[in-house]
Amino acid sequence: MDRRGPWDMRRWKEADIMAKIETKLFGFTRAGDPVNEYILSNPGGLSVSVLDYGAIIKNIIVPARRGPVDVVLGHDTIQEYELDTATYCGSFVGRYANRIEGAAFTLNGKTYQLEANSGRNHLHGCFARKSYAVKAFGDTLLLEADSPDGEDGFPGNMKIAVRYTLTPDNAFRMDYRVSSDADTIVNLTNHTYFNLNGGGTILDQRLKLFASTYLESNEETCPTGRILPVAGTPMDFTKGKAIGRDLDPGCEQTRMVGDGYDHCYVIDRPRAGARQSICAWATCDESNISMKVYTTQPGVHLYTGNFLQECPSPGKGLHPMQKYGGFCLETEHFPCSPSHPEFPSTILRAGKVFRVSNTLRFFTGKQCGVI
Repeated sequence: MDRRGPWDMRRWKEADIMAKIETKLFGFTRAGDPVNEYILSNPGGLSVSVLDYGAIIKNIIVPARRGPVDVVLGHDTIQEYELDTATYCGSFVGRYANRIEGAAFTLNGKTYQLEANSGRNHLHGCFARKSYAVKAFGDTLLLEADSPDGEDGFPGNMKIAVRYTLTPDNAFRMDYRVSSDADTIVNLTNHTYFNLNGGGTILDQRLKLFASTYLESNEETCPTGRILPVAGTPMDFTKGKAIGRDLDPGCEQTRMVGDGYDHCYVIDRPRAGARQSICAWATCDESNISMKVYTTQPGVHLYTGNFLQECPSPGKGLHPMQKYGGFCLETEHFPCSPSHPEFPSTILRAGKVFRVSNTLRFFTGKQCGVI
């Protein structure tokens, strides 16, 4: 009898350990365009489902002691994804992830007016609404699209490439690459909502952030420019804690974003170049599932689903979305960077390439560790 668990790669012959990819029709958009679902699965039982609409991560199914658990939020139909224009559920996000204050920025002496889609500000952009051409090879999906000059108000014709890879050791890697034929700005992230228990709220799930400072926000959830220490405040996740433990109605920072977290944290000791740094570690005692997040980006944006209950589309199984139903860990450059030259630059020069790498690594049982 083989006593090694399904996550022990010694069980698998080298020829059998590569992830497999299946394709099926997910549905048709309101415009009549087909949307396909691509399912990456490895021999250990981990699977990731991706749509060619919005490069959406629809499912991440983790084998756990009580059976498979889908640890991400989403919808059952493409019509529900189209109707949900507020949550960006599972989407690849750009041209500029999170906010640009006043929906305008100045570059090379010229001011560009953007679509104001979040009050008077610009939020996230058009990438979540795009259809992507997909190439599948080995254990990898390559999704490609174009963003024409002037889309959402941004300059430059932009080439977009997203690469999703599922490895035998239960890591899901997300690599982004964009280039432009004119100077522009760019900020990229993935907007997946995680719930490591597969349902209920995430308030009792534990989170550790490898970040000793964060960006103070104003009433519009835009950075004020101040980078503050988390020590001694409800913003502190450096030692790990239940996500909802310090949600104090007396804390202005959490109160004004819907009684939760919607803040960019500055990752400690970010590594330059291609090497990734750990930025977050989440775990759920009930499901015995743990996830670690690694990135090349300088920040990670924690959002605790403070307004998910306002989503116009139901969640999976037609269950209503609920407040605190999921948390996002959006690796990113800083929001509103064009307004704060002291922040890491988000300027992409013509002909240059902007690259980002992120990895989600999943564990179960004793592999989870203790936060």
